[in-house]
Amino acid sequence: MAEKQQVADVDRSLYDFRDDETGNEFYRIEEGLTREIVLQVSGEKKDPDWMREFRLKCLDIYDRTEMVPWGPSIDGLDMDRIATYVRHKSEMKTDWEDVPEDIKNTFERLGIPQAERESLAGVGAQYDSELVYHNVRKEVAAAGVVYTDLESALQGEYADMIREHFMHLVPPTDHKFAALHGAVWSGGSFVYVPKGVRVDIPLQSYFRLNARGAGQFEHTLIIVDEGADLHFIEGCSAPKYNVANLHAGCVELYVKKGARLRYSTIENWSKNMYNLNTKRALVEEDGVMEWVSGSFGSAVSFLYPSTILKGDRSRMDYTGITFAGEGQNLDTGAKVVMQGQDTACVISSKSISKSGGIGTYRSSVIIGKNAHHARVSVSCDSLMLDSESRADTIPAMEVLTSDADVGHEAKIGRISDEAIFYLMSRGVPEAEARAMIVSGFADSVSKELPLEYAVEMNNLIKLEMSGG
Repeated sequence: MAEKQQVADVDRSLYDFRDDETGNEFYRIEEGLTREIVLQVSGEKKDPDWMREFRLKCLDIYDRTEMVPWGPSIDGLDMDRIATYVRHKSEMKTDWEDVPEDIKNTFERLGIPQAERESLAGVGAQYDSELVYHNVRKEVAAAGVVYTDLESALQGEYADMIREHFMHLVPPTDHKFAALHGAVWSGGSFVYVPKGVRVDIPLQSYFRLNARGAGQFEHTLIIVDEGADLHFIEGCSAPKYNVANLHAGCVELYVKKGARLRYSTIENWSKNMYNLNTKRALVEEDGVMEWVSGSFGSAVSFLYPSTILKGDRSRMDYTGITFAGEGQNLDTGAKVVMQGQDTACVISSKSISKSGGIGTYRSSVIIGKNAHHARVSVSCDSLMLDSESRADTIPAMEVLTSDADVGHEAKIGRISDEAIFYLMSRGVPEAEARAMIVSGFADSVSKELPLEYAVEMNNLIKLEMSGG
């Protein structure tokens, strides 16, 4: 008898290799979270006094803050077993040839140097808790664009700008893991695009968590000044271990008057990862914020890129896809707070679940009392590939003005037998018919990604069919 047809799970073979960290090349902090550990991280970072005090304040907030009473369980995450800081003992390099050979091999296998040579204006590569490589094209730097690691920016001429913006959009009181991030953050990038400058090819940061039983807490801070334009790409991956790993990064984005920022993410964490990332953007008058998000990994995700449309005629577009396979509970979506007049928001979310995976779309739309003529369109579609899987839609809308135009549409279902029958009646084999339907379902997100990342996304939800 022929084996039952099914869409294969995410193919993670590209990402599941790992490097040995038992040698003298690596420094690893003691597991757990104490005042002494936070001060040790601060010392490693050579923090200015204000940052050291800020870290301790965040630790106090973390200790006093309860976990949110909703969402997937994170009972398998024990902070006493997480090392919050692991680094290679080499310094960050600006020439790829100077990067240590073992780390260079890791990123070569992930295709990062090739992507930089072919299609990127600049690259930052983080390995565990620190950036190991950072570079930007000369012509981009000549235009005044700043793209560097956050620690260098914190110590240099942009120190006042960092202090003015750091964790102001995402305060440590926001939730428990925002406070954790503030206490032990390490690594990440700082980007500043001057007024009127258009960066025609993307910048990219890639985060690789290699260490077993460790956390990664990078902080990305991007300021796109008036009339400027930038596309920033974030990639993430990790090998699989039989113990919990944690990712609790933070992204703060400032989009000034008439500026545009597109932030694209492909996350392919391993299935022992707890992904508790926080991303937020503040958009001023006539500004545009575009999110493109692909979430394919981790055991548990809480991920809701949020946008504050502060200025009149500001706009936000969110396009996202989630793939939840066996052992995964991915709680994702988007949030928007509309404050200015004539603001607009379009949210389009897709989720695929199989083999008992759980995909939850959770959103929050708040239209303030002064956000006259706000326009909102929310669409969330969920596709379950078998009877074991689950999909939930949990939208929340708070409309405080009487002249807003708000629309919401949600669809949850399985692959239609009628659609399969129709394609087969046209000569398409059953396996290929199923693949075509799933591919078409994800197409709207794929089209929004740069070509090389669209290819990666299609590989991640690889439509290999098993059986005859």
